[in-house]
Amino acid sequence: MRKLLVSIVAVVGLVMAPVAHALSLSNESLNYQIVYHWGIVWKHAGDATLSVSKTGSGYNARLTGKTRSWADKIYPVRDTLKCSMNESFRPIKYEKLTHEKSYYAHDIVAFHNSASSTSAHCTRYRKDKPTVNLNLSTNGVAYDMLSVFYMLRNLDFDKMAASKVYKTCIFSGKEKETLTIKYLGVKQLQLRDKSRHQAFHLKLSFTRDNGKKSSDGIDAYISTATNRIPLLVVGKLPIGEVKCYYAK
Repeated sequence: MRKLLVSIVAVVGLVMAPVAHALSLSNESLNYQIVYHWGIVWKHAGDATLSVSKTGSGYNARLTGKTRSWADKIYPVRDTLKCSMNESFRPIKYEKLTHEKSYYAHDIVAFHNSASSTSAHCTRYRKDKPTVNLNLSTNGVAYDMLSVFYMLRNLDFDKMAASKVYKTCIFSGKEKETLTIKYLGVKQLQLRDKSRHQAFHLKLSFTRDNGKKSSDGIDAYISTATNRIPLLVVGKLPIGEVKCYYAK
């Protein structure tokens, strides 16, 4: 569950995927079913809600995820990602709250944006541990693991070449990561309710400054309709995979 949320969703800003600047959101609430898949096993393990609301000069977004009652008996999860963004979907403040069984963590990332660079102050709270403060910076634009999905929804896919690779920077609560975005073209997608959709297929991978993988990659499928709704996110696990299906 945490792998998906941290993955659902250090170089230079966006290098340089064409941005449409056409996506305009008011109030939106999207529901998802989180399914564990391994071989013939398909198990509805959790639910998530992705919501965004318009503010006077930008947006507030929230992603919440929780395990279902049967999974609570094994490993209960209650995770939340929150962020505030400006009108261009650049993050202003990001929070990650993790509550998994007896583990609790709270990360806060305060962004400082300029035309040519991004910096952030990160505060990390852990149960029964000292608070940790650190600073991150990069040339160009940086996102967090929630605002990056609104940036992806705003890309001008019609001007993107299939198999083209783009890069941007992600600030998590503890480090700077490079997000590599590979656009794989338009695919037909079937959701759990058997409805079929045309979707832009993106493969996302995450690395540190030294080039080593920082977290497992994910596949994201974004609707070709004008609202650019994320329809499916797939993350790998040590055994099997987890799929997050749009469920209206």
